[in-house]
Amino acid sequence: MKMKPKAETATAAQADLDVAFVQAGGRVRDFVSLLKPRVMSLVVFSGFAGLAVAPGDLHPLIAIVAVLCIAVGAGASGAINMWFDRDIDAIMNRTCGRPIPRGYVEPEAALAFGLVLAVFSVLLMGVAVNWTAGALLAFTIFFYVVIYTMWLKRRTPQNIVIGGASGAFPPMIGWAAVTGDVSLASISLFLLIFMWTPPHFWALALFREGDYAKAGVPMLPVVAGQESTKRQMLVYTLLLLPVALAPAALGVAGWLYVTVAVALNAAFIGHAIAVLGERAGHRAAKAMFGFSLVYLFAHFAALVLDRAPGLLGMLPWQWSL
Repeated sequence: MKMKPKAETATAAQADLDVAFVQAGGRVRDFVSLLKPRVMSLVVFSGFAGLAVAPGDLHPLIAIVAVLCIAVGAGASGAINMWFDRDIDAIMNRTCGRPIPRGYVEPEAALAFGLVLAVFSVLLMGVAVNWTAGALLAFTIFFYVVIYTMWLKRRTPQNIVIGGASGAFPPMIGWAAVTGDVSLASISLFLLIFMWTPPHFWALALFREGDYAKAGVPMLPVVAGQESTKRQMLVYTLLLLPVALAPAALGVAGWLYVTVAVALNAAFIGHAIAVLGERAGHRAAKAMFGFSLVYLFAHFAALVLDRAPGLLGMLPWQWSL
């Protein structure tokens, strides 16, 4: 039997190793995609903002654990959502590239991955931080997976209105991580996201209406028509202004936040008026959807900046055990 030269054998072994690393890296990326990292980033930031503005002290290491638990819990919700919605994800252009429809991750693996992360995040939050925050995190995951994904999403055009509560809990969880309770101030942060969610998602639904109709998801433009949706978007943006100012009225924020909030809400209302007046195409709706992301991020950034001097104690060189 003719033996291969050592150099050739080594090259083949290296090639096999390279392929294995590439495959492993691709698999890791697929599981990371299940966590919906872009959605998670806004969830994590709003949770951090709630933690940052809450009265009281929390050791920076515990604060990091709390934010990590919020991130993992949000990712777990995303993974279970993708498992349940794999049938309609395969139909919609916006979601057909997700790991499960493309066959990169088995549905059972995605479900197990999500459940393990959900249990881990809740238990760690409860044990390392406090059980009020842990209970809120558990309820958030339950609300998103069961109430929104499994019950509301495919049954009612009010899916986003009610289901949007799941995305509004993170600042309350961050607040509870510090204080161990729920207050009117933390509820005001919840309401900001809750009222923002319908115009944000309906702007997306206006230019993705065909996708939702094809998948049988009763988003408001599909069921009630675009004109009715546009009018309701304007109503929500008008109601958002007093809701956005509520944190300042409750002592959570100062004049920096108020100035930013007034400017952002005026612009958001302007976008809604432009959408209402648009008669052809979806240019205004796309612009409003893009601005809505900036809108929410900027509100919570302004909250954090208002409390920036008090956050200096979270710098690593200020830590003490």
